[in-house]
Amino acid sequence: MKPYAIKENHLYRKTFQRGKHWSGKFVSVYVLKDLAAKKLKKANPQKQYINRIGLSVPKREGGAIERNRVKRIIRAGLQGVERKYSLRRGYLIVIAARPGIERQKSPVIESELKYILKKLDMMEPRPQKSENPVPGATEKKDTP
Repeated sequence: MKPYAIKENHLYRKTFQRGKHWSGKFVSVYVLKDLAAKKLKKANPQKQYINRIGLSVPKREGGAIERNRVKRIIRAGLQGVERKYSLRRGYLIVIAARPGIERQKSPVIESELKYILKKLDMMEPRPQKSENPVPGATEKKDTP
């Protein structure tokens, strides 16, 4: 599912001020329960809760090109985490870049995000796939 972006500045401020946070070497993650989650669930075509993601890269990381590269690295790391693990839904998540991130690759950021999201209790166990690929299908037993 495509991540929804946080677009309003007041949501960034609220998440920074009231949310739980954990910092790593290259990123800091802030998490806050989304009060508009129910309304967004109704508007979502799949009728399920969604997370809204915000990226914060300060100007000290460089010009626009460098900041956009950092955002791409963070997005790639987050996609890797979401591919392997299931995140709890209905939250505002703000990922803030820290100095030194511009020299890192996305697998490094992915492992750090995985560690931080586990610390913030955002990971859910991924549902196990059943052995029968077709729902309701059962094996036929040969009877003599």
